[in-house]
Amino acid sequence: MALINQKDAKYLEKVFSEQLKDPVKILIFVDDASECEYCDVTKQVLEELSAIDNKIEMYSYHVKKDREIAQQYAVELTPAIVLLDKDGNDTRVRFYGIPSGHEFSSLIQDIIAISTGKPPFFNSQQIESIRSIKNPLNIKVFVTPTCPYCPKAVLMAHSAAMINPNIVAEMIEANEFPELSMKYGISSVPHTFVNDEHNFVGAYPENAFIQELLKTAGEN
Repeated sequence: MALINQKDAKYLEKVFSEQLKDPVKILIFVDDASECEYCDVTKQVLEELSAIDNKIEMYSYHVKKDREIAQQYAVELTPAIVLLDKDGNDTRVRFYGIPSGHEFSSLIQDIIAISTGKPPFFNSQQIESIRSIKNPLNIKVFVTPTCPYCPKAVLMAHSAAMINPNIVAEMIEANEFPELSMKYGISSVPHTFVNDEHNFVGAYPENAFIQELLKTAGEN
């Protein structure tokens, strides 16, 4: 049974034909079904998505059997999605957990942004501020599929990663990783952590989000 219904597939076909420019490579890292409840369904979603347009290329890896590749992208959780540009360069965009509900739109917008080379949200001045960050930053955005405010927080984090090679941005589906959510004290979403030092709840406006990045990087 298809997970992307015919109506949505037709809509995405139109969107991709109009907006995709360069190919985008999607890597999915899975584990055995006994270890990863959502791996099979996440893989199926990506297979169906890549079948809609040939500019979307999907590659599947087993986190244990393909350990070297998993280590290359620092993947430890599954299911994990890593997005690469047309040349196979890591955009440092990560999804941990199935990108379902509102987060499916985040995946679609990320694919378009990487294909066109135009990350959403930020103006030229804000992009320069993000590019100025020289210290490594890891951004974790905890989300749930039903949260309408989460995609903005995820897309801002992912866009920052696309802009600056010193930034890695991870969407983490809070319900799929309860131990991690407990460790970080997640009680509402979106909840964003920057280098585990600074954290904030809610989808911040662009300038406030950038200020958090600069503060953590010690450049503000």
